[in-house]
Amino acid sequence: MSALNVALVHEWLTSYAGSEKVLEAVAELYPHAPIHSVIHNPAAMEGTGLAGKEVVTSFLQRMPLSRRKWNLYLPLMPLAIEQFDLNAFDVVLSCNHAVAKGVLTRADQLHISYLCTPIRYAWDLYQPYLQQSGLHRKLRGWLARWLLHRIRQWDVNTANRVDVYACLSHYVARRIWKTYRRKSFVIYPPVDVHRFKAEQKREPFYLTVSRLTPYKKVDLIAAAFTKLDLPLVIIGDGPERKNVERAAGRNVTLLGKQPDAVVNELTQQCRAFIFAADEDFGIAPVEAQAAGAPVIAFGKGGATETIIAGKTGLFFQQQTVESLVEAVQEFERSIDAFNPQACRNNAMQFSEEVFKDAYRNLVEQQWQRFSAGEPLLEP
Repeated sequence: MSALNVALVHEWLTSYAGSEKVLEAVAELYPHAPIHSVIHNPAAMEGTGLAGKEVVTSFLQRMPLSRRKWNLYLPLMPLAIEQFDLNAFDVVLSCNHAVAKGVLTRADQLHISYLCTPIRYAWDLYQPYLQQSGLHRKLRGWLARWLLHRIRQWDVNTANRVDVYACLSHYVARRIWKTYRRKSFVIYPPVDVHRFKAEQKREPFYLTVSRLTPYKKVDLIAAAFTKLDLPLVIIGDGPERKNVERAAGRNVTLLGKQPDAVVNELTQQCRAFIFAADEDFGIAPVEAQAAGAPVIAFGKGGATETIIAGKTGLFFQQQTVESLVEAVQEFERSIDAFNPQACRNNAMQFSEEVFKDAYRNLVEQQWQRFSAGEPLLEP
């Protein structure tokens, strides 16, 4: 692959989160590949592996407030992504959660897209998105519905611009099939498991680390532990903080946002980690297992692929206080069944090294077949 010209494509580089961590790992595999992003905020990438990278931007970069209010320009992003000139490259690698897969390529160029997800606010979270954002009323509501309708049309129309799909979980693979009728290789995303150790003595408190947003259900966790009267520590901040505080009894401690050193220490000490969200993958439960902590998680989504029930954690089947309370009580009865080293061993399969090996192998195998005029490998 070293002799090939590779281009990387991402939606927008305005914050450092899950998709940016994937892009960072891919950029390390192909360090000379320029990154194409419709908007780039260099300040947001400081201190990451994406700092100082060559980034080609679109016309949206010059629009007012685009670096901070990028979401205002969502209707223009399909047009912006199509303006990148990728003619000089043999292989195009896109990392997509919105529009990156829509870049234009020729028949003699291989396009592999790693999908974090199809555009959730246009598809399966369409109605909740309209309700929570207040865009379901009057003229604004009709305008939002029309724009999202057009985005769905564009999203489906561009699905076949991709030669090969990869994605971050079987849960997302099912969503890709439902949306595009395309199969995808599952390559779990890179998790920094090496920042944790599983050597400390477990202490008698439970832990959750999360941004306090509605779908994370941290208020549910706080209410359940208030009912259980067991010690719970919550790390994180966000718009749901007041609701979480209202649900929290005296046994629940809210620490707000904390530095990595504090997160690492408490994750390595907690009795178990609590996770109540329906996530596409869920990095936090993997990090907890890397620290030797068993995980009590909602039994839907990516967590079902990263936690071994009865060995590295337990599941509760409904996002209700009662269901979580029952799971914690079951965990208390069977706590000796969970071994910190078993948790860590399970987490190792989601390391950055494993991701890079799997991703590199996929690209090399597909390019070899593509350049030879042979059918591409299928999942």
